[in-house]
Amino acid sequence: MTNTKNDVEIVESLSVSIKNIKNEIAKVIIGQDQVINDLLVALLSRGHCLLIGVPGLAKTLLIKTFAEVLDLQFNRIQFTPDLMPGDITGTEIIDENPVTQKRDFRFIKGPIFANLILADEINRTPPKTQSALLEAMQEYKVTAAGLTHKLEEPFFVLATQNPIEQEGTYPLPEAQLDRFMFNLWLDYPSFNEEIEIIKKTTSDYTPQPKKVLKAEELINFQNLIRRVPVADNVIQFAVNFVNNTRPTNGNTEHFVKEWVSWGAGPRASQYLILAAKTKAVMDGRFTPSIDDVKSFLIPVLRHRIIPNFSAESEGINSVEIIKKLS
Repeated sequence: MTNTKNDVEIVESLSVSIKNIKNEIAKVIIGQDQVINDLLVALLSRGHCLLIGVPGLAKTLLIKTFAEVLDLQFNRIQFTPDLMPGDITGTEIIDENPVTQKRDFRFIKGPIFANLILADEINRTPPKTQSALLEAMQEYKVTAAGLTHKLEEPFFVLATQNPIEQEGTYPLPEAQLDRFMFNLWLDYPSFNEEIEIIKKTTSDYTPQPKKVLKAEELINFQNLIRRVPVADNVIQFAVNFVNNTRPTNGNTEHFVKEWVSWGAGPRASQYLILAAKTKAVMDGRFTPSIDDVKSFLIPVLRHRIIPNFSAESEGINSVEIIKKLS
């Protein structure tokens, strides 16, 4: 990022906008500050999130409020075992021209054509349908009947999973999990937060959050993140940490070789740096530090480290391995 007056102004503008966004979201959502912050980081980094939490924690309301505050089009897709790829991406129908009487195929866009997508309980649908969504996430386009339809930016997917009910589900393969920038766990609210939630949701109070950003401004901020410079030692820290999660790395810790089947790939290093850059700019700084990278080790690596049977038999999960490596 060249330290021009324009970029300095954009950094200052983003820092102010983030505070305003959080204030407006707080009118509707009680607590969940860390999750809200991480969602903003992913959105500004052009990443996608996998959100895991039990029912009733306002996941749908949270992403809907995000869309409202950011003035973005929002669609919710409820994933079910009978959902087909065309139900997500869209389908072609035969359309007759009333003047010429000729019949032509016309593409009807599916719910994927929005800015913010809530893929609710993504593990409820078969892999064929999951892959239709994941292709759109990666390529920012949809192909139907040989024609490519571009998705409008900004494009952000928040997929949810229920950690309790696993019967009749189709767990996402590791290669598809890798498409998500963050794996976020939504915790129960604190006692005081739950009291506040009950007060608000059982009264006639109707919050009206204001729109803070428009799509064009958000895209400008996303472009700014890519221009942020990063010191070599920060990049080396991220790459070194990711390398140490791989049991095939000769210099890694003994417990990694003992407990890990597969470590994180290069995409983890990319997302660590992007997240660190975004956090720095959100805080009004012009370059990230190693501490910024450390802030995102768990959400970036949690779903990219695959513990083996030996680790599972000892009750060791990926988060504990990340903490032990830190």
